[in-house]
Amino acid sequence: MDSKIVLLQDAATRLRINSIKATEASNSGHPTSCASIAEVMTVLFLDEMKYFVKDPRHPSNDRFVLSKGQASPVLYAAWVEVGFLSESDLLNFRKIDSDLEGHPTPRLEFVDVATASLGQGLSNAAGMAYTGKNIDKASYRVYCIIGDGESAEGNIWEAMAFASYYELDNLVAIFDVNRLGESQPTALQHDLETYKRRAEAFGYD
Repeated sequence: MDSKIVLLQDAATRLRINSIKATEASNSGHPTSCASIAEVMTVLFLDEMKYFVKDPRHPSNDRFVLSKGQASPVLYAAWVEVGFLSESDLLNFRKIDSDLEGHPTPRLEFVDVATASLGQGLSNAAGMAYTGKNIDKASYRVYCIIGDGESAEGNIWEAMAFASYYELDNLVAIFDVNRLGESQPTALQHDLETYKRRAEAFGYD
């Protein structure tokens, strides 16, 4: 197996472990929502996105929006993996005096938008991508991870329509289809074909 793939797989395992450590320490959180995107987060933060680790606010950095904000521990674990946070920081998850909240907020240098209200992340990401392409005239890309549960909300699809209309080829929307809703399976469960058809209807390939 390619050594790079092995390194990424090992990193994804650490993201899962550290996500569980954080939720275990606080006795609160959504470890399954974290686990289902561990590989995606690993590839994005360690291989795909371009950014300055020590300067998360640098204007040329690629942007990242975790629309499914309940998976914040895996976002924090990713920043541990690249060296911006320490593992000990994760043990303060959701403590009253900690900035590592249950949902990411811009109080943290590496968070551009708060995503506690599900369904709004892609709208924010689309706005950032529009700004980057048409106002800043910049090369940064915007990546957004969307939960399949929140995809039941209409503003996800409004954002898809907006991005398609303005040809935002600097926006990457990633659906995490893990079938898990808050209290029961999501409506489409693992029906990937329906998600694919919906995306294609908005002009995505």
